[in-house]
Amino acid sequence: MTRRRAALLLVRTSLFLLLLTGLAAPPDAGAQWAVSSNDNKVVLDNGVVKVVPNPAPDTATIIDLGVTPPKVVAEFPVPGSVVGPPMSVAITPDEGLALITSSMKVDPADPTKTIPDNRLSVVDLKATPPKVIATLEAGKGAAGVSINRQGTLALVANRAEGTVSVFTVQGKTVAPAGLVRVGDEKSGPSHVVFTPDGKTALLTRDGDSMIAILSIDGGKVEYTKRDLSAGLRPYGLDVSADGSVAVVANIGRGNGDNDTVSVIDLRANPIRVVETVTVGQTPEGIMLSPDGKLCAVQVMNGSNKPRESPFYNANGKLLLYRVEGTRLVPVAAAWIGHWAQGIAFSADSRTILVQNMVEKDIQVFRWDGTNLQDTGQRIKTNGGPAAIRTARRP
Repeated sequence: MTRRRAALLLVRTSLFLLLLTGLAAPPDAGAQWAVSSNDNKVVLDNGVVKVVPNPAPDTATIIDLGVTPPKVVAEFPVPGSVVGPPMSVAITPDEGLALITSSMKVDPADPTKTIPDNRLSVVDLKATPPKVIATLEAGKGAAGVSINRQGTLALVANRAEGTVSVFTVQGKTVAPAGLVRVGDEKSGPSHVVFTPDGKTALLTRDGDSMIAILSIDGGKVEYTKRDLSAGLRPYGLDVSADGSVAVVANIGRGNGDNDTVSVIDLRANPIRVVETVTVGQTPEGIMLSPDGKLCAVQVMNGSNKPRESPFYNANGKLLLYRVEGTRLVPVAAAWIGHWAQGIAFSADSRTILVQNMVEKDIQVFRWDGTNLQDTGQRIKTNGGPAAIRTARRP
């Protein structure tokens, strides 16, 4: 590295840390946190993902959803990645800890490329300011992560090795507790979510287009060897608060075809896929509202493709569906940004956040039960917002 290059990097890093220090205010008691993981390593250049030379550190942004308008209360360096479903963040039910995975990192041997990462960062949300208190190892390509609603167990889907990592959670201590194989390295475990009772988990595998069922007994997690077939490349996944249904986003091959979202009936015996609806190109972000009445879906809509592509569109879409038993009924839609990622609801199901990776911001919407309104607020993030979650309470 030349002296000039080293000096520029030092200045850039110093300014970056100064900015983060200014944002790192202590969280307010009684607030509702949304945690956004932001990727600074890559950008989208006319439909092509490129590695940033000498990138600034990835970050995490803590947003208070308990106030109107939502506000940023802290932002600090934490490894993360846009590769994988936009659910690489999980928060304990008491909002004390956040877990953030990093599926990819810059290749030390070739800084123009990325390679699989395995880091799981443990963030103390109650510290002043919030901070990373531990860095653990999951598996290669650590992606989707979830914590059970009892706050005692966490699972991480490892996309590059066909496994799920198991961690116990006790207070501020997160500890490795096993590894479950669910397929070969090409099966692509992407995201995993617990049912409310903590006895079952569903795991999407985009590599072989299956959804695996895991059984859980205390800290023992096993692959039941039963898989569900929903659609092509199941990716993002969420389970309703009452445990009646799960919804899964099937992202397809990215060839311009319209893709789908499926509904899984969790009360059926055995559980099964019962409904599939067409939603548009590449539905990565998907989330059920806390009250169970809405399913929000983010479709990239070709906004991540080259401008000369016949499938390119200038905006992505946020779609809202009313959940009627095991059916999804469309009720509203709104334009969003380019290469959009995750979705988060406020506890009252009225405020909706959507991440825009290219714009490096988070759009804020309001839902009044009938109309979906873009409030015009854009929450800026240091890095492209790549994943976002709120706590799932018991």
